[in-house]
Amino acid sequence: MEVKIGVQHAQRELVLDTDSKPEDIEASLAEALAGNGVLRLADVKGRAVVVPADKIAYVELGSPTSSTVGFR
Repeated sequence: MEVKIGVQHAQRELVLDTDSKPEDIEASLAEALAGNGVLRLADVKGRAVVVPADKIAYVELGSPTSSTVGFR
């Protein structure tokens, strides 16, 4: 699934592909906003993305990614 995170005062959004379910991402976001202080997500390559909760402008959850074969 593709996740886009808008960060305040940043020109570009953070984009990552993750194997997490939308419900898990929403729960992590709610926990971060409630008091944890940071949103931590892992992408499909095992890298971690950590964003301060007070700097998050928006989070956009996309559809599950599927690999394409061939040329377009």
